[in-house]
Amino acid sequence: MSVYVALREKGLPFTLQWVDLAHEAQLTPEYAAISLTRRVPTLALNNLHLSESSAIAEYLEECFPAPDYERLYPRDREKRARARELQAWLRSDFISLRQQRPTEVIFAGKKYSPLNEDARRSAAKLIEGAQSLLSAGQQNLFGEWSVVDTDLAIMLNRLALHGDELPDNLAQYAWFQWQRASVQLWLGESV
Repeated sequence: MSVYVALREKGLPFTLQWVDLAHEAQLTPEYAAISLTRRVPTLALNNLHLSESSAIAEYLEECFPAPDYERLYPRDREKRARARELQAWLRSDFISLRQQRPTEVIFAGKKYSPLNEDARRSAAKLIEGAQSLLSAGQQNLFGEWSVVDTDLAIMLNRLALHGDELPDNLAQYAWFQWQRASVQLWLGESV
């Protein structure tokens, strides 16, 4: 989703090719020929095939910089560093939360059992970190939208859209991010 949002925000033309994760199409030799990591998504641009959402977003930011294209990361160098730190954290941690609140919660409205102890600790870590970054009523992490706002909203919405406990300010932040035009376009594509 975040790569789709990044491409839309940059205003770049692109086409989607859906990969059937339920049938593990990303593990086939054909997909391995274009994705070293066999991960989704993979960006194919000219002769480059690049996987991993944050790597793709950073590449797009370098290839299509502002002011001609919209920014994906904050203008300020320290805020950009923090944004990249948050992306890495959101993608590397929270495994138990991801397992118990998979993206089917977000995109298909599925319901699952209550969180086990590991997932509750993972959710508490996410909430504590997000609370330290967002004050009441704050709509963006860095005073301006960045692709990391979309990434954090995805993680928070794993809880919010499932009906799990989430502080009001974080639920409002996630809801606000979900209203962004590029996110709404993705939601329309992924149905």
